[in-house]
Amino acid sequence: MAGSVGKRGYAARVAEIEPFRVVEVLERATQLAAAGQDIVHMAAGEPDFATAQPIIEAGRAALARGETHYSQAAGIPQLREALSRHYADTYGLDVPPSRIMVTPGASGALLLIAALLMNPGDGMLMTDPGYPCNRHFMRLVEGHGQLVPVGADSNYQLSGELAQQHWQPSTVGAMVASPANPTGTALSREDLAGLSAAVRARGGHLLVDEIYHGLCYEGDAPSVLEVDPDAFVINSFSKYFGMTGWRLGWLVAPEAAVVEMEKLAQNLFISMSTMAQHAALAGFEPATREILEERRDVFRQRRDYLLPAVQELGFAVPCKPQGAFYIYADASRFTDDSQAFCLRLLEENGVALTPGLDFGHHRANEHLRFSYTTSMERLEVAVERLDSVLRGANA
Repeated sequence: MAGSVGKRGYAARVAEIEPFRVVEVLERATQLAAAGQDIVHMAAGEPDFATAQPIIEAGRAALARGETHYSQAAGIPQLREALSRHYADTYGLDVPPSRIMVTPGASGALLLIAALLMNPGDGMLMTDPGYPCNRHFMRLVEGHGQLVPVGADSNYQLSGELAQQHWQPSTVGAMVASPANPTGTALSREDLAGLSAAVRARGGHLLVDEIYHGLCYEGDAPSVLEVDPDAFVINSFSKYFGMTGWRLGWLVAPEAAVVEMEKLAQNLFISMSTMAQHAALAGFEPATREILEERRDVFRQRRDYLLPAVQELGFAVPCKPQGAFYIYADASRFTDDSQAFCLRLLEENGVALTPGLDFGHHRANEHLRFSYTTSMERLEVAVERLDSVLRGANA
């Protein structure tokens, strides 16, 4: 019969890789907007700014001169060298280009690391709440994410003590994000050193997602490489550099791992977008960095407006977000079903938020994520609308 998947059906892993719950919210928001309803979008996990013009011009120039062929599997040498200089200039670190691989988004970096480290049945410690794709990549390679419930007492982060408590015989490492999605919290140098020591003592690997570096508002977040040169680092041109649609990221790995990871990249990706890599070179130019720093200031201003406003509405935010562009809010005063609550706010008030269920299981039904990836004027509209519907609940 046409369309049949055969007697055996699909691989079991597919059923265990969950969809984004926010997709239902976004699809309904699109329908409502098409019907003429004004929607304030606070669910997206990407900057609302278009890619900076110097990067766009560099991409156009690359196309014009014919940079349309495959690149090396690890990325063009110029970009790996630029990233090496970035680590020297930003963190004072000597990270040779040979340890840096350019990838198709941070997701490509995570896939390579998961494929390198995980055998069937292996586990990777990670926070709950946390970015859901992390555990799904582990499942894709027949491992699994060992979710550690975290809350305000640990700044929603994994600590060395928690890693020690939750380490299992099948555990091969720990993964954290700093600043984190959805909470915006970051790890200090001391936090990273303690976590690194706990993982090293057990012969494990430490993975750190640093894709929101550059978008920090309480000082600069340290890189894990400052305390653990053998850690795996995942980063991206999507957030600070504002290149989400260009699909470009990078990783830093121990020197001994690069050959094997390059072999994986050759098979999985062949190469990244060549023109996107040449465009990304412009992201390190002083004129571009000035634009990006101005945008960081805008995000900080939005956070400083929205955080107290959300708290005044009756949501609890026990840990101040230090970076990224999210507020992870406890909505237990209003609901124990974050998915239904988000859909209600969308239908009745035209405000699109992300339900906590997208980020794990620990108290997920009681939490929402606010993204301040829209203008200050639109944030004010959203707060006014939420105030009108939640005022009675606050009485």
